[in-house]
Amino acid sequence: MSTDLVTCAVEDHVAVVTLNDPPMNVTTLELTRQLNAVLRRLADDPQARVLVLTGAGDRAFCAGSDIKEFPSLIADGDVVDRKLSFENETFGLLDEFPKPTIAALNGLAYGGGLELAVCCDLIIAEAGTDVALPEIKLGVIPASGGPVRVTRRLGEARAVEMMLFGDPLPVETALSWGLVNRVVPGGHALTTARELASRLTELPATALALVKQAVHHGRDGDREAIRSTLPLSEQAFASPDAAEGVRAFLAKEAPRFNTASEP
Repeated sequence: MSTDLVTCAVEDHVAVVTLNDPPMNVTTLELTRQLNAVLRRLADDPQARVLVLTGAGDRAFCAGSDIKEFPSLIADGDVVDRKLSFENETFGLLDEFPKPTIAALNGLAYGGGLELAVCCDLIIAEAGTDVALPEIKLGVIPASGGPVRVTRRLGEARAVEMMLFGDPLPVETALSWGLVNRVVPGGHALTTARELASRLTELPATALALVKQAVHHGRDGDREAIRSTLPLSEQAFASPDAAEGVRAFLAKEAPRFNTASEP
C-alpha cells in the first residue's frame, strides 16, 4: 500500500512506514490525513506484527509542522479545529498502536517530528543529528502531545528545559537523558530498527500486546492531559507573538517578540 506523502511496505511481518516528503518530511495537513489512514489499516493487518516509522531522505526524520500552513490558520483562528485536533488523534493512534513500534530517526526530529517519534515504543537515532521542541521560537507551544509524552520520558526538569529554550539537543545527549533508546552510526537507523523489529516478530504477539497494555495502564490520564493543552495552544496561536514568529520564520529574519508579561 502506498500514498504520495506516506508510504508503507510490509515484509517478513515488519511494516515500514515512511514519511515521504523529503528533505524535511514536514507534517502538513494532508500528510497527517494519509498517516492516519495507514495507521488504521496496519492496526488491523495480521501480516504487520511490528511497525517501523522513518523519514525519506537523509536529512530529517520529520522537521515538524509546515510553517507555510500557519498564516491561514492564525488568520482564521481555527488552528485547533483544522489542524491540532486531528493531528493529536493521529499521533494518538501511534501512541496506542496495539503492536510494537520503533521510530528510526534518519535525521533531525524537530517539533511535531519529535512529538511523533515519542509516540513509538523505541527510538533509534543516527549519530550527529539533533532533536528539539523549538515551538517557543515561533511564539507558540508544542501542541501534539509533547508536553505530556516528552515529559513522561525525560521527567519534568529536562522536558521543561527543552521547551523553554527550544534549542537542538544532540541525540547523544538525548540518549544519556533517556529520550532515545540507541544511537547508531549515520545511515544505520532504519537497518537497526529493522533488525530489532525482526527479533520482535519472533516473540509471542499476545504477550507483546499485553506488555504494551500493562505499560499504558500507568498513563491512563495522558489523553485528558493532552486534550487539556489544546486551549493553551489556541491561546498561543492567537497571540501577536505567534503572528510575528511565523512572519519572521518565513522571511528568514529574527523575530521581534513582546518580552513583557501580559497585564
